Amino acid sequence: MTSLYPWLTPLWQQWQTHLEAERFPNAALLIAKPGFGEEQLISLFSRTVMCSNYTSEPCGFCHSCQLMESSNHPDFHWVKPEKEGKAITVDQIRHCNRLAQESSQLSGYRVIVIQPADVMNESAANALLKTLETPSPSCLFLLVSSAASQLLPTITSRCQQWHISAPDAAELADWLATQTQQSVPSYAVHINGHSPLNTLRFIEEGEQQRYLEIERQLTDIVCRGGDAVKLAKELSGDIEKSLQWVWYLLTDAQKAHFALLSSSAVPGAKALSEQIDYNLLYQQTQALQQLIEQLTEHTGLNRELLILDWLFKFNGETCS
Repeated sequence: MTSLYPWLTPLWQQWQTHLEAERFPNAALLIAKPGFGEEQLISLFSRTVMCSNYTSEPCGFCHSCQLMESSNHPDFHWVKPEKEGKAITVDQIRHCNRLAQESSQLSGYRVIVIQPADVMNESAANALLKTLETPSPSCLFLLVSSAASQLLPTITSRCQQWHISAPDAAELADWLATQTQQSVPSYAVHINGHSPLNTLRFIEEGEQQRYLEIERQLTDIVCRGGDAVKLAKELSGDIEKSLQWVWYLLTDAQKAHFALLSSSAVPGAKALSEQIDYNLLYQQTQALQQLIEQLTEHTGLNRELLILDWLFKFNGETCS
């Protein structure tokens, strides 16, 4: 079998069963959180469907497989935003709609992948909906999203939905140990949302030390009036990652107040819980979640200043 990440194999086996029985839907929605390697699954699925000698996997030798290998297959289309951070436009979707109604150039299936589907603007989503309502029998749409709730309900209702499930802790630990040739602390998996590839990157790029330093600086600010400006600058560099790490620290510290810490809790959670009143922890965690959403939605804001304001709301008098 073509190599896949182990946590993708169960879903691929389901897809194989549907393909072999010719029961794969005309419109499918793959829901995958970031860092699970869904591109591997999408690629294998597309190459399999496009293969002229298709049985259950691509042969790798036929003309269609060679065209897929060189990214030149006329019946395969992978639709993404034209620029990072931008929307998928109505013109892109109208082009897909025309392709969906045309005949296959190689007398097989046409496959159209839309990723991430949740960044289609409203006009694009409405244009796609019309095509999904009257599907072509030889055209498969695969929508990929990490935020399916942002898609029009009328679109999700016309797609068969599939989820990439997180691997269990033991499977993920074994895989990470094999990849890194070292023991991986369980909290590393925890603060990376159980994402295998994000956790692997966390270990390989030495981010473990950076996380521990953020922990140390926050504790220092809370109890000893440390350098909040320095930490605000550190956190503002990559809010999607570092602020999420702080969120895990605060939520674990809340659990520690009720003796509910799991074995995967971050190292500084218990100590922080002993230094900060639960109500303040709760308030700051809620405020942090709102701040993350605010900074994510409005990229032009002064990140450093807003993070600094949030840090100042910790009251040093709560320290024991």
